[in-house]
Amino acid sequence: MNAITVLLPPSFFVRPSNRRPFFICSCSRSSSVRYSRISRARTSRPDFRVWADDGDADGGGPDDYDLDEDEVEEVDNKKDFDVDYGTAADAAAGVGEDDIAMVNSKSFVSTQGWDPEKIVDYRINEDEFHKISLLDCDFFIRKPPDPDNDVYDFREMYVTPPDTDVYSIPKVVAPMPSKYIRCSQSDYGCYNVTEPPIDAPRDPMYKSEKEILKVFLMKHYRNRRIDDPDFMLDFEEIYVIDSKTKSITRAKVVVTVPEGKERDRKGDLLVVRDKGDSFKIIPASEQEDPTTVIEKEEWNKSREDMEKHLRKLRDFNISNWF
Repeated sequence: MNAITVLLPPSFFVRPSNRRPFFICSCSRSSSVRYSRISRARTSRPDFRVWADDGDADGGGPDDYDLDEDEVEEVDNKKDFDVDYGTAADAAAGVGEDDIAMVNSKSFVSTQGWDPEKIVDYRINEDEFHKISLLDCDFFIRKPPDPDNDVYDFREMYVTPPDTDVYSIPKVVAPMPSKYIRCSQSDYGCYNVTEPPIDAPRDPMYKSEKEILKVFLMKHYRNRRIDDPDFMLDFEEIYVIDSKTKSITRAKVVVTVPEGKERDRKGDLLVVRDKGDSFKIIPASEQEDPTTVIEKEEWNKSREDMEKHLRKLRDFNISNWF
């Protein structure tokens, strides 16, 4: 059976005034998936999720490898972008449903190469863009016409303060693809839970606000549609939108699967750590249950807290009590 394995987040009980990180992926047609593998495509769009493990994303064994820019570009050209991009006339003549037809838009303005944070003197039609709402800004990426609503054109992007129409050019940290690609969107953020004021006893017991700090756009392998029987996500190509810096970049992904580039991608597991800054692909056999991950994280934090306390009581820096 063809399958995509995705790590899911552990469930947390959130206390008042605590901020817990979470990893959650969202699609326009979401369906609930819990601690299972995503098998053949269904009528509804699956809900991709990722969580953090206890390992160091930058560490690994001799089978680890990083994708440098030359290798990434070569792989993209030979595999991912090996798609017959037709024209609007071809689409009208009956281009296959799996092809992405390039459509000329009268309102298209290429923003590649523009100075970051430069305010433009025109307004855009937001219906022609993917609007990605984050805590500190709204991000807009050109949306070519497509029934699945998951095609992105990174040649035209804008950023605005939340719910405003003052458009500026975002900061692009890494080269963006110049052709249409299909992506699934995932959110990274936290829940801000607060108690009601004392003088308002009839207010709800708690107030929860979801704060999106980053958004991950994970490419579909070889631009396959989500209802394709061979659909899978290409975890090696992830684009990260940062709310704080109002920028977009391509994530650096570390692969620890022994087969490396020749591996079967259907068994890939993506691990996200360090507040959405570190990405690692591990084999399915190394998957850990959420309880084990939480216990390891809490143990490491307890060690650090105890070490800070003991450091005040001695005249040397490092303790060997562990």
